[in-house]
Amino acid sequence: MLTGLSRIEQLVEANPERKQRSLMHYVNKETLKEVHERQETGKASGTDKVTKTIYGKNLETNLEELLRRMKQFSYRPQPVRRVYIEKEGKQELRPIGIPSYEDKLVQSVMSEILTIIYEPKFYDFSYGFREGRSCHDAIKALNKILLWKTNYVIDADIKSFFDSVSHEWLMKFLEHDIEDKNFLRYIKRFLKSGIMDGGKYINTELGVPQGGSASAILANVYLHYVLDMWFEKAIKKSSAGMAEMVRYADDVVFCFQYENEAKAFYEALKARLAKFGLALSEEKSKLIKFGRFAGVEAGKFDFLGFTIITGKTRGGKYAPKFKTSKKKLKTKYAKVKKWIREKIHLPIGELVKKTNIRLQGHYNYYGVSYNSKMLQNFYEYVKWQIKCGMKRRSQKDKTTWEKLDLLLIRFPLVKPRIKVTLW
Repeated sequence: MLTGLSRIEQLVEANPERKQRSLMHYVNKETLKEVHERQETGKASGTDKVTKTIYGKNLETNLEELLRRMKQFSYRPQPVRRVYIEKEGKQELRPIGIPSYEDKLVQSVMSEILTIIYEPKFYDFSYGFREGRSCHDAIKALNKILLWKTNYVIDADIKSFFDSVSHEWLMKFLEHDIEDKNFLRYIKRFLKSGIMDGGKYINTELGVPQGGSASAILANVYLHYVLDMWFEKAIKKSSAGMAEMVRYADDVVFCFQYENEAKAFYEALKARLAKFGLALSEEKSKLIKFGRFAGVEAGKFDFLGFTIITGKTRGGKYAPKFKTSKKKLKTKYAKVKKWIREKIHLPIGELVKKTNIRLQGHYNYYGVSYNSKMLQNFYEYVKWQIKCGMKRRSQKDKTTWEKLDLLLIRFPLVKPRIKVTLW
């Protein structure tokens, strides 16, 4: 927590339902200086072309000038600079936004203030962008729900969520909990700051600030009121059977015991999202039969890079199983193939050492119960790509599987291992 923000935490703990006032004075020289120190050196700059190093040369003067403008309300966030990066597993490019340096600092402080206010309000089934709550925690929670009374699952994909957030509704939600008009004024300015794309200015009438540190908390606030609270207070209480949900950012799964309630909720969900300017992706969202009684009619769905299917333990008991999704695995194959071809000129010892870092990262995420076969497939693919790469280095290369195995005895690749137990 930033220095000085513990007072907000105390006020929230003492009276969680009370509207928070006088927040803007926490955006001061001390907190701005602290978030400046936290910024990584060498990061790309925004439209202002200012980096941490440049800003830090006259840090005291720059912060004093920034605070002077903020107090006079002449400070206006600059448009984020849009850049495009490769989208995993696809030919198309994905747009991301890079805020100006001062905007990064102000957003970082405001983001932490918002987190202190809203963290106690968020429900336990919300996991994305929350400290101490990982993807694996969300998967474990979903596994527990699927294990017992679940008979129907709604895999809900919200279409272009981060670009579709209504500024009007978001401000209403924030006004419900915050009474500091100046604080809210600056959040609204960030929402309306716009985008610079190749020298062309684009208005932002919808969505949360691209690339901004406040994007995650603002998205969670929006979905807390649009989905989480509605589900907890209206849907669960009116359901005769079990009704549960697990949400990681805009990736959400709903589980029901009874078919009629699942079908009714699916239609209600579409209407609920439409009310707040959102919509389900029809091709990616679905209602399926799932669970211990689903039998041959059981469907499958994706969540956080895993495909979840019904299965059995070695003892013959029902168990939901999380497998690396084919889409993600295909992407991982393409990335590691490209990487090995770029690094194949390295000595085998150094190549294996660097490859092991990537393998370990893969195992750390996808190494969950019952996913050992998919981990082994990835390991074998990496091994095969190393062999292909060595043969590409020279037409005279005579690397056989036997020769490669001998090399890997001396320089062993990290073997697959289950890292996360779902039980």
